[in-house]
Amino acid sequence: CRDSEGEMHVFGSRWKTQDCLDCSCSRNGMSCCTGFATPVGYDEEKCISILNKETCTYKVVEKNDDSKECPVNGWVG
Repeated sequence: CRDSEGEMHVFGSRWKTQDCLDCSCSRNGMSCCTGFATPVGYDEEKCISILNKETCTYKVVEKNDDSKECPVNGWVG
């Protein structure tokens, strides 16, 4: 399988992309899916979600003060 970066992967292999996708290669082709939970049900007017690509986790913070976290009602993924 050739990934979006042009790198080849052997059948049966698994890897994580720089964008936090979990990928695998089989004889049927390559498949990728999100390897993290996405926040839902927070105040989108006041807050913003930020993906940390090192830990593959989201943090939801106030738009005007990113030191203040916002409450999140649920996670999908």
